[in-house]
Amino acid sequence: MTTIGIIGAGTMGTGIALSSALAGYDVVLYDISDGFLQRAYKNIGVMMDTSIERGKLTHQDANAAAVRIRTTTHFDHLKTCDLIIEAAIEKLGTKQEVFGKLSELCAEDCIFASNTSSLSITAIASASRRPQRVLGLHFFNPAHIMKLVEIVRGHETTDDVMYRAEGYIKQIGKVPVLAKDTPGFIVNRVARNFYGEAFRILGEGIASHEQIDRIMKSNGFAMGPFELMDLIGIDVNLAVTESVYHQFFEEPRFRPHLVQQKMVEANRLGKKTGRGFYE
Repeated sequence: MTTIGIIGAGTMGTGIALSSALAGYDVVLYDISDGFLQRAYKNIGVMMDTSIERGKLTHQDANAAAVRIRTTTHFDHLKTCDLIIEAAIEKLGTKQEVFGKLSELCAEDCIFASNTSSLSITAIASASRRPQRVLGLHFFNPAHIMKLVEIVRGHETTDDVMYRAEGYIKQIGKVPVLAKDTPGFIVNRVARNFYGEAFRILGEGIASHEQIDRIMKSNGFAMGPFELMDLIGIDVNLAVTESVYHQFFEEPRFRPHLVQQKMVEANRLGKKTGRGFYE
């Protein structure tokens, strides 16, 4: 495995691209717009500069990684990749369309992965001619820093594909954890309670979001739930909550909260819009 394809040049895609390039892989970063790709390349530069300032990366390694990343708006440029990671919008229909096209385009031994945080890998793979070569590789934001990656086995994913994907995750310096294809996998299922109870406390007027965050940090969390939602994106958090809720057949403990909905309607999405629960 030498070439990694990444579909989607957003926050997650750029982080995965940087991690792969720093580990010595050639990277093909695809998006539909030159503007998105230019912004992504600029952001990758900022991430590398920050790592250099912190003494975690040398100028030589940064320059070598930058050369390994090729950006493109041509989907067929992905056909030479050994592993393709989709990091597009969190909509099942969109992902199924992408994986259907990939199975027609790429070599028989190519591995297809989705960075979905909650959608069914089995459902995504159903659109592919080779569902046995589809799995989930769920990175966490920021992907170039966070160590954990969930490796999710779909209903037909083979042992060999799981083994090769685990090798790639270890090669880029991450910590793999194997998960079954269940709603929210491991982390997002646990996190629904972390966020959900915080929303209930806030919604009932028991405490402010600042107080809740402060209490959680005083008990060992690096960030409180509302700070973390601002970082991830409140719209993303709502989408994952809705996905898990519906996949568990409207289990009440996973129900989204009205506060989430109102924040999204007000375009208070967190860091990406400059204001969320915090400015």
